[in-house]
Amino acid sequence: MNYLKIIICTLLFTVLFASCKQHEEARRPLSRASGTFMKKSADRNKKLVANEEEVIKKIIKSNPKVKYYATRKGYWFSYDERNLNETQTPRRGDIAYFNLEVKDIKGNIIYSETDLGPQTYFVDKQDIMMGLRDGIKLMHKNETVTFLFPSHIAYGYHGDNNKIGPNESLMCTVTLRNFVPDPATPKTAVPAGQSADTQASAGQTPKPATAKPVATKPVAPIKKDTVNP
Repeated sequence: MNYLKIIICTLLFTVLFASCKQHEEARRPLSRASGTFMKKSADRNKKLVANEEEVIKKIIKSNPKVKYYATRKGYWFSYDERNLNETQTPRRGDIAYFNLEVKDIKGNIIYSETDLGPQTYFVDKQDIMMGLRDGIKLMHKNETVTFLFPSHIAYGYHGDNNKIGPNESLMCTVTLRNFVPDPATPKTAVPAGQSADTQASAGQTPKPATAKPVATKPVAPIKKDTVNP
């Protein structure tokens, strides 16, 4: 009887061991497949970006009269109207007021200025298209700029779930009407020890200094001259 129990236990152990080994071996191809998929996806994205950039460069070459500027972020822009009298550009926290027209890369209108209406944007504090987020900070007041955005800094592989399709390069024309500091942003205090002259040179109005009470010192007794009494 004991011998029969030993045989049964041995068989059960063998079955469990074989089952675990098969489960372990079955999981290995999944990790390999996952790594292969990631590599193929990365290669596909690189090829997609290269193809879009090639199309944009052909558009630039086909318009030799228009001066385009390349940026480090991977997009291009040209000036329709340039304002050389201004030096300031929008900074983080400013409120930018602008008009926007969106076209596909062939120049067909997707959203007109009328469709979109006047735009208000809190610089670097709102979620907007990545290309516009960076491009607006290059502009001066009363300038109109046309941007050529590859899809990876536009609406990417999902589009805008409306008129802009997946992986679509865009041509965006922006007119920056104005930008002002956010009134809700606290003003920076003047560092201690900064003089009024320094404030004035920085374009700030110095505040009048508050007169401090002068402490009265006791009069010291007059000492006699020991040489000439």
